[in-house]
Amino acid sequence: MWFLALMLLLFGGGFGGGFGAGRPMPNYATQEQVQEGFNNQSVQNQLQSIALSSANNNYQTALLLNQQTNQLEQQNNTNLVNAIQGFNSVNQSIQNQTNVLQSQLQQLGAQLNECCCSIKTQMLQDRLADRDIQLATARNEISNYNQSQYLLGQMGRFVAWSGSGSAAVTANG
Repeated sequence: MWFLALMLLLFGGGFGGGFGAGRPMPNYATQEQVQEGFNNQSVQNQLQSIALSSANNNYQTALLLNQQTNQLEQQNNTNLVNAIQGFNSVNQSIQNQTNVLQSQLQQLGAQLNECCCSIKTQMLQDRLADRDIQLATARNEISNYNQSQYLLGQMGRFVAWSGSGSAAVTANG
């Protein structure tokens, strides 16, 4: 009996009345399905490889962009330093020119003061020379007058020519 019960339990489910009744038969894969699984696995591996390659490319691109950004920042910093140095040079040049102009203006002011004093001195010297000439002329006139008075005083009586323009008649002549 035990044997029969064991047999029914093991093999009796195939006819719908025993253990495993109503359960479908196990699904076994065919060769085409197995090949399709391998092919699918290969496609999955290739897709994963493409995704990994894309991720690596993205990483390399990010590194290159970062490197390029650093280079551009360094170049920009260099350009800024050069521009600042250029502006400093221009400012220094302007300051030097301002100092030169200021020095030249001071020299011009001193020269104008000296020139003004020279002109005033020359004007005073010219006025003094004019007064000296007037004084010498007045002295000459006085001297001539005194000499004329002396000569007339020494000659005695003086008779001038007559208004006819002919000489006066004298005994000798």
